[in-house]
Amino acid sequence: MGGIDAIALSHPHYYSTQADWAETFNAPIYIHEDDQEWVMEPSEAIQLWNGEVKELSGEIKLHRLGGHFKGGAVLHWRNGDEGRGILLSGDIIQVVQDTGWVSFMYSYPNLIPLPAKKVQEMARKVEEVPFNKLYNAFHKLVKEDAGGAVQRSADRYIKALSGELFST
Repeated sequence: MGGIDAIALSHPHYYSTQADWAETFNAPIYIHEDDQEWVMEPSEAIQLWNGEVKELSGEIKLHRLGGHFKGGAVLHWRNGDEGRGILLSGDIIQVVQDTGWVSFMYSYPNLIPLPAKKVQEMARKVEEVPFNKLYNAFHKLVKEDAGGAVQRSADRYIKALSGELFST
């Protein structure tokens, strides 16, 4: 609908034919340098970035949250959702079945959770990022107050890990 200006990948599970796509659309690929060891197909289009935030345009930024992978990143589109903001999370922040909530995992196939300290850090990093909607990579969506959903979910997750949410 007008071309592709850039390709931004959240983490290595999505590294596949990005070099082919970059060549086809003459677009750069943005990958956090913490995940460069996982790049199996080098390309001149790959632009490794570092730090916690990479601005792609005045309204689009990448934020390194880590978690699932050390360089795990989410994309914030400030003007999305009529200016209320959208976060594209891959599965760095995962929308769950009850789409008013999200979760955080180190390994989804093995159901290995992230440590509470890491989830707390991830939530803190997006706390000041304004977004109303959150889309994951699997057609799930938090339709409203997604920023609040991330904070509430992080609190619940940490309480569950510490044994404060329930007793069994």
